[in-house]
Amino acid sequence: MSDSKSIVEKARAAGIALPAFNIPYLPMMASVVRALKDTGAFALIQVARLEWEKFESKSLEAIAEEYARLKDERYMRLHLDHVPVLDEDDRTVDYLPIIRRALAAGYASVMVDGSRLPFADNVAATRRVLELAHAAGVPVEAELGAVLGHEAGPLPPYEELFASGKGFTEPADAERFVAETGVDWLSVSIGNIHGAIAGAARSQKKPEARLDLERLSAIARQSGVPIVLHGGTGIKPDNLREGMKRGIAKINIGTATRAPYEAAIKDGTDADAAVYAATIAEIDSLGLRGSARRLGQGV
Repeated sequence: MSDSKSIVEKARAAGIALPAFNIPYLPMMASVVRALKDTGAFALIQVARLEWEKFESKSLEAIAEEYARLKDERYMRLHLDHVPVLDEDDRTVDYLPIIRRALAAGYASVMVDGSRLPFADNVAATRRVLELAHAAGVPVEAELGAVLGHEAGPLPPYEELFASGKGFTEPADAERFVAETGVDWLSVSIGNIHGAIAGAARSQKKPEARLDLERLSAIARQSGVPIVLHGGTGIKPDNLREGMKRGIAKINIGTATRAPYEAAIKDGTDADAAVYAATIAEIDSLGLRGSARRLGQGV
């Protein structure tokens, strides 16, 4: 099995997380890689299907080629983020060929997202991906619960969303899902939301979110696997640090680095410097300088 699995498990045991930086624009990767090396932090470099469909990461192969050119694997591994079975536009996705492409391109871990499906269909899709990926020695992340934000149209007011618990992952469902799939890592909904990708909302400030920490503790305990938090941008840092103590071992970060890049390109300022500074700010807010050494990596 790829050592990404053991590294994430070490992070969980140590009460820390791997930040996972999305690359919606190919030139962003160099800035993120430089920031990781300069801070000694260990992270995942990742791309989601929507980032080559709706942004400018070009393809999963282009990301893999750029990663191969820039990587320093004392501080990073390559991960395939959201490959949906049903996407944010309610379109069915031919997801297995995408997973096969990622395995051929050398991704060290992959994610299938069946969270918009009924429970049994999510289980079935996840098991299909596990069969492929585990045969290649690659761990799999799946999602249970609805992490909102990528869909077209406005979200309900955040406080209303949090109070309602709409789409939140149920601990008993997480336990059953892991038992029925054998998935390695589980992405959950506990108050986190994705940054908007559609229309005018894409350039607006993301709502400040918080986590249902008691629900997180129950999910981590009952599922028994490392927990993944999508939508890490904009969540209160003390919530994130407490979440790491309760089982979050991977935190996805997209908006915090994408928004400064887009603003710099629009204004004609230094986009590389903007992404570099934003990446370091996220590492520092999570207290993860030097984390590579704590995980038995780095120098």
